[in-house]
Amino acid sequence: MQDIIRRLDEKRAAAKLGGGQRRIDTQHAKGKLTARERVELLLDEGSFEEWDLFVEHRCTDFGMDEAERVPGDGVVTGYGTLNGRLVFVFSQDFTVFGGSLSETHAEKICKIMDQAMKVGAPVIGLNDSGGARIQEGVASLGGYADVFQKNVLASGVIPQISLIMGPCAGGAVYSPAMTDFIFMVKDSSYMFVTGPDVVKTVTHETVTAEELGGATTHSTKSGVADLALENDVEALLMTRRLMNFIPANNKEKPPVWPTKDPAGRREPSLDTLVPSDPIKPYDIKELVHKIADEGDFFEIQPEYAQNIVIGFIRLEGSTVGVVANQPLVLAGCLDIDSSKKGGRFVRFCDAFNIPILTLVDVPGFMPGTSQEYRGIIKQGAKLLYAYAEATVPKVTLITRKAYGGAYDVMASKHLRGDVNFAWPSAEIAVMGSKGAVEIIFRKDLGDKDLIAEHTAEYQEKFANPFIAGARGFIDDVIMPHATRKRICRSFAMLRDKKLENPWRKHGNIPL
Repeated sequence: MQDIIRRLDEKRAAAKLGGGQRRIDTQHAKGKLTARERVELLLDEGSFEEWDLFVEHRCTDFGMDEAERVPGDGVVTGYGTLNGRLVFVFSQDFTVFGGSLSETHAEKICKIMDQAMKVGAPVIGLNDSGGARIQEGVASLGGYADVFQKNVLASGVIPQISLIMGPCAGGAVYSPAMTDFIFMVKDSSYMFVTGPDVVKTVTHETVTAEELGGATTHSTKSGVADLALENDVEALLMTRRLMNFIPANNKEKPPVWPTKDPAGRREPSLDTLVPSDPIKPYDIKELVHKIADEGDFFEIQPEYAQNIVIGFIRLEGSTVGVVANQPLVLAGCLDIDSSKKGGRFVRFCDAFNIPILTLVDVPGFMPGTSQEYRGIIKQGAKLLYAYAEATVPKVTLITRKAYGGAYDVMASKHLRGDVNFAWPSAEIAVMGSKGAVEIIFRKDLGDKDLIAEHTAEYQEKFANPFIAGARGFIDDVIMPHATRKRICRSFAMLRDKKLENPWRKHGNIPL
């Protein structure tokens, strides 16, 4: 018995040392934590229960039968609690064969994903891997495909969060791409399908790994990453914060946190938020912060497609997803990137029972050949589809402009908006006064006085929310200072809303 216990202790010690102290020191020298240090920081202290500590690779080709067999095979897997709530986690260990994915490595990941779906708990993946283990050939590729399949089956069932904390290239990128959120670490992580050397050979472009697929690139240009954090610790802490907003699975509601912020709190400053000049911008985030509990707003993708703002707030302690046009950027126009950004977020909220608050100040869809050639018709329809399909409570507030098809798309009453408010400054029309008058009264364009008269007439009719209100498309015109109270009351009324879409295998979203 003593011999078995000694061997057990040796195995545990070997597994916890990973690729050895020298490689751990190299990891630290790069400003990166080890796989186990990351798990310890992410989860509540002492809560981690590790699985498959003794798993080893089975490969015997290309000298692997003589290579050192490190228990765990380059990935730490198991479960624990995060702020007291159950989560499953896998953390790839770059000190063991560069964190490369083998057949057994993939089996470990699939095992915890299966269990997470059985018990209804989120999965958090800490990615730091050199890719498929070349010595295993198709077995490692098959392992990736097995993980991809689990990602798809888990999508919309349990939340999946990916942290990219080192290299992630080739087939490895597709698993994080199918998860709900991706956080990256600046200067130490990257994602790309083909690396800089292949790019140079094929397209003759010279580009660094950071430029091609670094955290800044993916959080500002491609939209692949939701947040770019400064270091491993910040990424892990931000993940803990995100988890406080979202439910454990698609059958539960988000957690409710105690708050001392009264639902009826008035915000007099909102009465002057919208400028009197209709073309002057303002920051929609000011509105978001002022109606949220304690002013707390967890923004998603803050540096990408900044003409739309998305993220989570709490109202009376309950999570609400916010989608808001941003007049400070491109006048709040909807374009391809903002439509995809907003549409994906709406679908996440709908999948996980998170009510949606939509703040509207949109002059329309972005015009131009660049947008049309890249397919804004289908890309813009993604946001439309997401809102139309969503069955969670939907409250909409129009603060200023709501023009054209963009009015319809932004959670209008016609897309089953439950409660639709407008401020007195709201303008709901097919287009702005100047453009409308130039089309309707084209024959009078030579008469400036007559055009001015027509413009004033159009503004009188449509530069207010009352025509829409008369048709029931707006439920009430509210004073800005009472916004928090009215929105909180609306979501409280909608708490037990039940709405189901017609049965179908799945819809065909315009991809």
